[in-house]
Amino acid sequence: MTHATPSHAAQLDVADQLLTLLRTAATEPRPDTQLEALTLAVAADLPVLLWGEPGIGKTAALTQLAAALDLPLTTVIASVHEPSDFSGLPVLGDDPAEQGVPMAPPDWAVRLVKAGRGLLFLDELSTAPPAVQAALLRLVLERRIGALTLPPAVRIVAAANPRSSAADGWELSPPLANRFVHLQWTHDPEVVVRGLGGTWPLATLPRLDPERLADAVDFARRAVCGLLAARPALVHRLPSTETRRGGPWPSPRSWEMTLRLIAFATAAGSARDVLSQLVRGTVGDGPGLELLASLDRMDLPDPEAVLADPLGAELPERGDLRQALLDGVVAVVKSRPEKARWDAAWTLLVRALETGAPDLVVVPATTLAALRREDWDVPPAIERLAGVVALSRRADRAGRSASERTAVPAGVGR
Repeated sequence: MTHATPSHAAQLDVADQLLTLLRTAATEPRPDTQLEALTLAVAADLPVLLWGEPGIGKTAALTQLAAALDLPLTTVIASVHEPSDFSGLPVLGDDPAEQGVPMAPPDWAVRLVKAGRGLLFLDELSTAPPAVQAALLRLVLERRIGALTLPPAVRIVAAANPRSSAADGWELSPPLANRFVHLQWTHDPEVVVRGLGGTWPLATLPRLDPERLADAVDFARRAVCGLLAARPALVHRLPSTETRRGGPWPSPRSWEMTLRLIAFATAAGSARDVLSQLVRGTVGDGPGLELLASLDRMDLPDPEAVLADPLGAELPERGDLRQALLDGVVAVVKSRPEKARWDAAWTLLVRALETGAPDLVVVPATTLAALRREDWDVPPAIERLAGVVALSRRADRAGRSASERTAVPAGVGR
């Protein structure tokens, strides 16, 4: 009995079935800070630039994001286009002297306008030469391509490899870099293993609380304006090196973007790690960390309220925030020294000693002790703190002595 040999076409059909099975994957809700940061920036309608080494899944993440958000994905490889592809090609009409010469947009832009929504993915951005980067400026900031303006429902995300790993790579120009939220895209081995097994994290837009919108805007404005009023040098700071100019740095434009991100993160109740990635990816690490520290201080209780109820006040768990609160309480006592306020501050320091690291009360206790007036009785609480302060001072003296003994005099051993 002979068996018929399957035709080549039939074999390709079977191969296609196998490929379909391999491409089929499910999604699941899973905590992923970088994916949450990306979706939050997309919801805030800010251009995002994903930085990462080749092959770590930037393109796959954007494909999955577009599918999860039900947005048509349009991929444009920036390095294989000419500047005119983004600024528009001149088209002669019937009477150029009267009607001018319109700039015709590329076909992908026309498709996006007709669809009314979509996700525009600018891939391999770091391989685009300077002339192409210059042509992208208007697209990224104003959403204009030739005579067309992209609809508001179109979001822009780009991806780039570091210059060291990019094929014929270029540094991003400062004007183009300053238009993006820069996110460092890394791979999580657990996510990769589970994804290869058929289940990837689910990308979802942040759930904004309608009742928190006004408060979120007010909080974001107070945070950014408060920092810049105290640190005006941070309003605009162009980095000195070419590499850093191609990343996030502070400018009025990037601070405006940061304000929007804080408002969205506040309205969505996003975690601090997510907000940290977004803020540092917009104005840079230094200014971003200063802003995050300022945000933490904004969440601290009013020192006067804490002083009014030292036994019932809630003390922060984080050491740096607790230290800031204790320092703030001592500062308001120093500004208006009164016996009752002085005693209340000691009561608070004792609570801090009992519920946290002892070293956090050393500096506030030393400062508070120096505020004592001659006619003020020493409260019993000081006795409980005296040992901690004395131990800290002995440790400091021992440390200085050890450093002096191990110091090598100039010229010895040469």
